[in-house]
Amino acid sequence: MGIGELRETLAGNLRLQGFGCRALGSPFYGDLLDRMAEDAGAGGIVWEVLGPHASAPFGEVYPLRLLGGVHRLVLADDAPDLARHYPTTGGDGDAAATWGPFAALLADRHDAWGPALAHPPQTNEVGRSVALLAGLLTLRQAIRLPVRLLELGASAGLNLLLDRYCYEQDGFAWGDPGSKVRFAELWNDGTPPLADGVVIDSRRGCDRQPIDASDPAARQTLMSYVWPGQSRRFELLQGALDIAAGSPPRVDTAAMTDWLPAQLAQPRTSVVTVVFHSIVWQYLSESERTNVEDVIAAAGARATADAPLAWLRLEPPPEMVPVELRLTLWPGGQERLLAVGEFHVGALQWRA
Repeated sequence: MGIGELRETLAGNLRLQGFGCRALGSPFYGDLLDRMAEDAGAGGIVWEVLGPHASAPFGEVYPLRLLGGVHRLVLADDAPDLARHYPTTGGDGDAAATWGPFAALLADRHDAWGPALAHPPQTNEVGRSVALLAGLLTLRQAIRLPVRLLELGASAGLNLLLDRYCYEQDGFAWGDPGSKVRFAELWNDGTPPLADGVVIDSRRGCDRQPIDASDPAARQTLMSYVWPGQSRRFELLQGALDIAAGSPPRVDTAAMTDWLPAQLAQPRTSVVTVVFHSIVWQYLSESERTNVEDVIAAAGARATADAPLAWLRLEPPPEMVPVELRLTLWPGGQERLLAVGEFHVGALQWRA
């Protein structure tokens, strides 16, 4: 592929990401990404920074990695010319006025973008707990055992704490009624089995680079991946981080391909072991995905009625939308599509 084609590929990915941001509540990023696309197509500074990744699959989201790196500087008060425009710092949200200082910062801090581009976004979107809880409630209908949670790509482990949030739907409430993190009336076209409760026996996760919810710099890193203009996401994340700081879940520093086999080496009786993840799959290599699938399938083959295994995942299909909540349960290995929804907090449709 020639340089011209690579530039157009990158520009197309930037426009597509801009469309997604605009559709999901961040018109500021939508407009900014459109301007980045124009610059990339013309061989400007955006091409210089992102050009080496122009042929990467869209799901690796290099534009969002770069935007997260810039946003981190804005939140750290290290880019005042941008802060006056970013909605997250009280700015005016004017993407047109943002473009000049944004492009200048890309050029002036060129050496800073390598680390930002090296790591996928760690959004740890707490809004995904709504769908994940629905999966656990569905599992509870089939198996009346406490839950052993194992999360892959857990980041700060906020979704491991899903029972410490409050969920309200059709007059029913579940979770902690005094929680800072509250979700209300997000289910459309049917609802999950909300009447049942879930008893969590234990919770543990892994991540290559776990986030310490009590560390101000680490919290800022997570906040930087929330899109400017999505104020509800900011509020939920801040509340969840406060909860995690007071009682952090265990998140091991490890690659899931090393960690998961050890966790599933022996069936655990008197609990249902639930391996779960949300918006992680797209960041794995094909060999990593195959490895995880093989480990889970082998553990599933060892599962018994007293030591069952479930695989719960909230991930996009190959076409990227809508995000799907799927559950596979052993013994048996039956897979079910439970629900579809969005990448962040938002409406969900029950399909089970």
